[in-house]
Amino acid sequence: MNVLPERLEPGRDAPLGAHAGESGVNFAVFSQRAEAIELCLYADDGATELKRYRLHGPDDGIFHGFLDGATAGLYYGYRAHGEYRPENGRRFNANKLLLDPYTRAIEGHFDWQDQHHGCLRDHPEGDRLADACDNGTSALKSRVLADPGPAPGGSNRPRHAAADMVLYELHAKGFSMQLPGIPEELRGSFAALAHPAAIAHFKKLGVTTLSLLPVQYALSERHLTEKGLINYWGYNPIGFFCPDPRLCAANTPEAQREEFQQMVHTLHTHGLEVVIDVVFNHTAEGGAEGPTLSFRGLDNASWYMLAPDDRSRYENHSGCGNTLRVVHPRVAQFVMDVLRYWVEVMGVDGFRFDLAPVLGRTRQGFDASAPFFTALRQDPVLAGVHWIAEPWDTGPGGYQLGRFPGKFLEWNDRFRDAVRGYWLGTGVSRGEFARRVTGSSDLFHHGGRQPVASVNFVAAHDGFTLQDAVSYTQKRNQANGEDNRDGHAHEISVNFGAEGDSHDAAIRDIRIRVRRALLATVMVAQGTPMLCAGDELGNSQNGNNNAYCQDNPTGWLDWSAGDRDPGTALLVSKLAALRRINPLLRHPRWFADEGDTGSTPQLHWYTAAGERMAIADWHDRSDSVFACQVQDSAEAVPDSCVVFNPQNADREVALAHGPWRIVLDTTAPEAAASHEPIYHINVPAHSLLILARAQIAQEFHP
Repeated sequence: MNVLPERLEPGRDAPLGAHAGESGVNFAVFSQRAEAIELCLYADDGATELKRYRLHGPDDGIFHGFLDGATAGLYYGYRAHGEYRPENGRRFNANKLLLDPYTRAIEGHFDWQDQHHGCLRDHPEGDRLADACDNGTSALKSRVLADPGPAPGGSNRPRHAAADMVLYELHAKGFSMQLPGIPEELRGSFAALAHPAAIAHFKKLGVTTLSLLPVQYALSERHLTEKGLINYWGYNPIGFFCPDPRLCAANTPEAQREEFQQMVHTLHTHGLEVVIDVVFNHTAEGGAEGPTLSFRGLDNASWYMLAPDDRSRYENHSGCGNTLRVVHPRVAQFVMDVLRYWVEVMGVDGFRFDLAPVLGRTRQGFDASAPFFTALRQDPVLAGVHWIAEPWDTGPGGYQLGRFPGKFLEWNDRFRDAVRGYWLGTGVSRGEFARRVTGSSDLFHHGGRQPVASVNFVAAHDGFTLQDAVSYTQKRNQANGEDNRDGHAHEISVNFGAEGDSHDAAIRDIRIRVRRALLATVMVAQGTPMLCAGDELGNSQNGNNNAYCQDNPTGWLDWSAGDRDPGTALLVSKLAALRRINPLLRHPRWFADEGDTGSTPQLHWYTAAGERMAIADWHDRSDSVFACQVQDSAEAVPDSCVVFNPQNADREVALAHGPWRIVLDTTAPEAAASHEPIYHINVPAHSLLILARAQIAQEFHP
């Protein structure tokens, strides 16, 4: 476009964002309270302002305009005019150039300069005075991209049922930075996840669904940049429609979008789904004295939850300074539009919602019938993808495990704590352990929900790696620059005699055994298993349980760890195969109680002596060894058995309803299944054994 028109045509008030057509570009942006909004156009250098136009409207809160002759590639931003009265929730400041919330691309580099703040920083009156400095030259700019067609990955979705899923949580950069076989130019990128070396690992493990940490455009917090650190995990978004350039091998917005699309398409070709972590609980604008980048400057009181007694203060249910007001119709629309974009254009198969109770917060607290949840369930695009909730936020009443509606899966931290506690010997009873490995019915058996609602994990990105959970009793987060105050202070962990890495063969052996038992429990438990990338290798973060700012070998997977313990990855592979071939290990419905005579499979529990577990046995903390047998509804006797021995010594276990054969021993995953019929077995210390009914001649029966 060589010549800009003198006037802006009215255009349309939908769709929101900037959309290029054959004859020009239509702009539409929401603000319920702005007096006027200006469209500012910039040269390709991103610094030279070319022209300003006053948008038409508002119509139902939408300001809009059509720029005749404009094409994709245009750099732009908005200036919103109105009152600066923080005490009334209004923070308009036309001196600040604002990103379009719907922008498909963000250009420029953000520096933490005071001019990007809508208020005077460090002023005696706090945030009550507006900053008069114009930041247009150095502010981030939105850029118009051509509207893409449908996602190439939309045509070959694997569509795994929840009962068949094995989730694998990973950071798109950290996974591949040190992965052998990845070309240097692809390391740390979306393209690397689609490389044959990465796919080979996913396939070998038998996982079905990659759960990626945030992939949208994010900023690092000021306190991190001042310490020379960055927000590596990406839980600080500002560009919700934009792939994070830090995770891309390509260097243009168009190519970065295509890189992500092709990654998804390639993974789909290999039967792998992609779920992305989305952060709709807060934005990178932070608290009252944070920068004015987009939402705050367009309509602070609509986008954010403000304290009812002082609207200059933000309700901080995210722990990050602000909370998105998803109950507002336009904010809910924005979230839905973002989700549909990542499904329809980028090809993803579902979402993990960070601090998900925020999505259901009203003035009365969390509501499982909140408008957003209703809209999600009714949406014809989004109803067919996976929804996974992190069921807690940092606000009052923020712990909502088991209370999400419909088809939501939920991260089950009570599973993590009980299973860790059982295998690490911290006093968890057999009863609590059994409750967790059978689907946590106390949490999810209501409202038609099924065991798959429980996402079972023992380690995740947030907290100790599994190797560190068996190596450290104290977190070591000094490198984060917060004097070790950050991160979980009371993780369930045991070091088995030495803090950190150890060259003692006995300590190393017991750590491997316990890690394997923990991973095996995740894979045999009823529910949806989730593995944290690197736990199959013995990856360590050297005791850092909050590596969100460690974009370095601390936060990257150490693939050499797997060379020292190849058996654990093999174990995961075998367990995934067992889940695929044995429907009772991924049973989608609740098991029947013992004695029920219906068509539903039953569970039977036995002591080490081969006797049925009595009430007193469930509460006996002096003995933690026991066995679970699964009886299919069509069989007269159980056909599968799992034996648990978390103790520090081998135990002789009598097997009821024998004979049995050993299918898998976590202490020897390389061993082939045994065909020898047995009625008693010596169960190794710190191990889990899986057995199956032996098909033998009658003379072998007692």
